[in-house]
Amino acid sequence: MSAFTTETVLDVQHYTDRLFRFRTTRAPAFRFRTGEFVMMGLEIAGKPLVRAYSIASPNWDEELEFYSIKVPDGPLTSKLCNIEVGQTVLVGRKPVGTLVLDALLPGKRLYMVATGTGIAPFASLIRDPETYERFDEVILTHTCRTSDELTYGIELVASLKEDPLVGEYIEAGKLIHDTAATREAQNPKGRLPARVADGSFFKEHNLPPFNPDEDRGMICGSMEMLASCKTMFEEAGFTEGSVSQPGQFVYEKAFVG
Repeated sequence: MSAFTTETVLDVQHYTDRLFRFRTTRAPAFRFRTGEFVMMGLEIAGKPLVRAYSIASPNWDEELEFYSIKVPDGPLTSKLCNIEVGQTVLVGRKPVGTLVLDALLPGKRLYMVATGTGIAPFASLIRDPETYERFDEVILTHTCRTSDELTYGIELVASLKEDPLVGEYIEAGKLIHDTAATREAQNPKGRLPARVADGSFFKEHNLPPFNPDEDRGMICGSMEMLASCKTMFEEAGFTEGSVSQPGQFVYEKAFVG
């Protein structure tokens, strides 16, 4: 049996010259935990060219959704960004990852910290009712360079009010969506660790400071961001977790090119 299934592209949406989203068919036997990633890509010259991609759709969805950067000279994304409806992609059969709810201890608040396309696994998690059943509040923070790079997350969160599975939680105010553009003169501006350090982040959303007894964290983004946000949680007293040994925060790193 091949390590991949061949899936058909059903929809493509480009947000900027660097970011796009697409949806594909889903093999009936494909199972994954919300928040996991999978190897995905194209067949080039008869061989699979794949990278790790977080699955942005929830595990109950009959389709698969991916959110990707475009790297002009990237071996994969320079070709993937030209994908059209009706064409096919390769999707691995074995999803994995640490950004799953079972890797965290029970808590009151769940912080999902993302930069750029790192929002993808959280796009899956905020569409899963179990996320809101486990936590009283879910705080999604998304930091990008410019405001147009925040569009995917903003449109997704806005659509959740009409979602038959999680709409009631959104209407009840259980999801807080924090956005910041680091290269535009807007408020809030700046990276999350700095806003946490000076207290402005908590003040803006009427939240208490980090408390490892009650709060849990998930991080996904660039390597630099992972390092700074990992330090942010560790300095607040959080311990890293895994599925085998749940903790107070987890992080993922999956890069594409």
